[in-house]
Amino acid sequence: MALIKSISGIRGTIGGRVGQALTPVDIVRFASAYGAMLRATSDKEKTTVVIGRDARVSGPMVNQLVIGALTGMGIDVIDLGLSTTPTVEIAVKTHQADGGIIITASHNPKQWNALKLLNAHGEFITAAEGAQLINLVENDAYAYADVERLGQVAYDDTAIDVHIGKILALPLVNMSAIKSAGFKIVVDCVNSTGGMAVPKLLRALGVAHVEELYCTPNGHFPHNPEPLPEYLTEIATKVEKTDANLGFVVDPDVDRLSIICENGDMFGEEYTIVAVADYVLKHQPGNTVSNLSSSRALKDVTEMAGCNHYAAAVGEVNVVEMMKKHQAVIGGEGNGGVIYPELHYGRDALTGIALFLSHLATFGKSCSVLKKEYPEYYISKNKIELSPEIDVNNILKTISERYEDKPQNKTDGVKIEFRNDWVHLRPSNTEPIIRIYAESETMTAADTLAKKIIDDIKHIIKEN
Repeated sequence: MALIKSISGIRGTIGGRVGQALTPVDIVRFASAYGAMLRATSDKEKTTVVIGRDARVSGPMVNQLVIGALTGMGIDVIDLGLSTTPTVEIAVKTHQADGGIIITASHNPKQWNALKLLNAHGEFITAAEGAQLINLVENDAYAYADVERLGQVAYDDTAIDVHIGKILALPLVNMSAIKSAGFKIVVDCVNSTGGMAVPKLLRALGVAHVEELYCTPNGHFPHNPEPLPEYLTEIATKVEKTDANLGFVVDPDVDRLSIICENGDMFGEEYTIVAVADYVLKHQPGNTVSNLSSSRALKDVTEMAGCNHYAAAVGEVNVVEMMKKHQAVIGGEGNGGVIYPELHYGRDALTGIALFLSHLATFGKSCSVLKKEYPEYYISKNKIELSPEIDVNNILKTISERYEDKPQNKTDGVKIEFRNDWVHLRPSNTEPIIRIYAESETMTAADTLAKKIIDDIKHIIKEN
């Protein structure tokens, strides 16, 4: 059993004891504290929250608890039902609500669920707001409304259609080119809410043929729901054997996008944002942002367009903050997350699909050929587990000193540059581990660089 409380919300496994898993009691406490926080900062007579959920099996139970807690606080609820993370984000603004809750554990397995918390802009709450929320929870510092002031519940089953309509209206979405391309596309929506949204979007865009794989939103994930290459062998085979032009894979809450080329090869989750940014920059020059653990390919593409790239700390809220600071026209993360502020400040696989297809259609060649247009880099992703008594900060400080002659970024852990290579050491906020990501022009070189840093860490631990 697991329960993780963080500045972005609460997530955990279903079942178990209070405080040790995502139990009904823990769900109600967090929803109530969130409601109290919104109520204290809103100047409206009535506070309103939009909620939506992915299709995981525990969703209806969690949904009922959240609604009960919020209406008990005197807060009105607009329930979207089955939805996607970016759809809820957009709906918060559409309904001019005070906040939003997305009931989803994103790419985690089916035994997990979570509450993702949004502000009135439909964006994730800040670190300061998250700290305030945790304090409210730990002190049970909230009170419920009397019977005359209980909240009301309204239902909105149009939110996905509204979301798709806003995507189709984006100036850079080239529907005529997509329709003319006559694409045949296979989609894997891991039996979650992407199955409701992705095929509908593709048909609205004018895609000639859509082959649906695991598009029934019943929450029974047919494979690990994180859209990584090792879990996408079935769709890769289907794309190749059916002579499809490409394949799209989304995670359960539809904020991450992976792409399969026509030959069954992975386009690469790191390259989703690279390709979309390339297209956007050709029509809308400007700055770009990704996090410190994302491929430098985005920086290369941005600089080739004569624009500037900025690196943010890991986490969507940090990327969004940096995008606003530098007025970026496109940004995201190397996990397949595309953030296009023309529509909203949130990772959005549906917007990513529309922009990528516009790019591929106007490019006029295959998906695999498009991939060759970009600098080729490989990332080695590793972690080293530490015993609780080990001083993680001392390890990072010692590594930094050991490579003091190299350019470094200490915004989030330590990132060290080695000409075209880099390594990023980042401590986990929830467990005693250090994540070590390294990038180079070959996987062998990336693995070698990561191993060298891991050996350095082991040596430092042994010395102490």
